[in-house]
Amino acid sequence: MKPSELKRLIIGSLDENADPQLAARKLEEEGVSFDFSKGFIDKVIDRVASGADTVSREIEFSRSMRIVFNRIALTGVAAIVLLLISIFMGEGSFSLNSFLGLGDTYDEGIICLLTGN
Repeated sequence: MKPSELKRLIIGSLDENADPQLAARKLEEEGVSFDFSKGFIDKVIDRVASGADTVSREIEFSRSMRIVFNRIALTGVAAIVLLLISIFMGEGSFSLNSFLGLGDTYDEGIICLLTGN
């Protein structure tokens, strides 16, 4: 079958009123066959199904990572809070200066820098 005839068949099959059996008969007359091996349908279905498993595994992995991250982040925040409390207890006060990590000697310098005086 010439490429131009094949092209005409393909374009003709796009017409709404075209008979699909006509194109199949013409191809069979030219010796073109569309016989698939045994188990072809099962192989195609298995491939399609395995792709869906991959997508669901990726979604499950990202969900698990989000849960693990949240647990680690909460544990980290708790550790930071405990560290701050231990520092405050060691210094002996819960004042604003101890919270900001400032001593008495730095107050005037920081106030000067912030106010511009």
